[in-house]
Amino acid sequence: MTALTKTDFNFKGQKSVYHGKVRDVYNLGDKLVMVATDRISAFDVVLPEGIPFKGQMLNQIAAKFLDATTDICPNWKLATPDPMVTVGVMCEGFAIEMIVRGYLCGSAWRAYKSGVREICGVRLPEGMKENQKFPTPIITPTTKAEIGEHDADISKEEILAKGLATPEEYELLEKYTLALFQRGTEIAAERGLILVDTKYEFGKHNGQIYLMDEIHTPDSSRYFYAEGYEARFEAGEPQKQLSKEFVREWLMDNGFQGKEGQQVPEMTPAIVQSISDRYIELYEHITGETFVKEEGADLAARIEKNVAAYLG
Repeated sequence: MTALTKTDFNFKGQKSVYHGKVRDVYNLGDKLVMVATDRISAFDVVLPEGIPFKGQMLNQIAAKFLDATTDICPNWKLATPDPMVTVGVMCEGFAIEMIVRGYLCGSAWRAYKSGVREICGVRLPEGMKENQKFPTPIITPTTKAEIGEHDADISKEEILAKGLATPEEYELLEKYTLALFQRGTEIAAERGLILVDTKYEFGKHNGQIYLMDEIHTPDSSRYFYAEGYEARFEAGEPQKQLSKEFVREWLMDNGFQGKEGQQVPEMTPAIVQSISDRYIELYEHITGETFVKEEGADLAARIEKNVAAYLG
């Protein structure tokens, strides 16, 4: 198995390139070419080994959900000329990520357990337990961090005060976020899953707000298996989940949480294989489809050929 962890393309009309944590974005002026690499990040740190087929899986899941939500809001996707590539319209992104939570878990639970009762300006009820469903989904935005930096919680009031969005824009961002989460929840239920939490990124194109980047992937979302949820919750047992949380848990079990001075544990071939296998499981449960591996020794050459053919 091979993994694509670095790209250095020069597409027709290319103006610049941005290498993100896991995606490389090529600016063609009027459109973007986003390459979903096989890099993997956790605790805002890019891990040293790539995960074979991860980029393909995430790109194909995102494309599927972007197509399934066009009636809710416009999105940036124009085409997927390669299993690891999406071409879309150029948007000016908002400097925030809209995180929506239907259940108390993950970082929100860790904060709650430590005594925190307000996240991003949202008051949390007393007496909640881990993995408990909120009365209604809550929105807890974060700032968008550069590589090596950490995302930071931010409230609606702070977003407006800093001019990161106008009141009218933020109202629409909230509307889109909740509607997309509802659609994702409905689709997940059809697959026997619970969409626990997720994040959305938005930008503006020709003055209109567009949904950007990925949507409802296991990198941006957390899913529980619906079957057995209530029994596990009542018994205080961990939920069976589909998300990247298993990677975070493996790192924490091995003494890494992205803090200064900590070392990423060794990612042996067996660990890499197990993570790849879990991602395939995620893909098949989330989409309801069998994952078809697009194998090849030179992934970069394939991508370059397919994108060039699309661009003409």
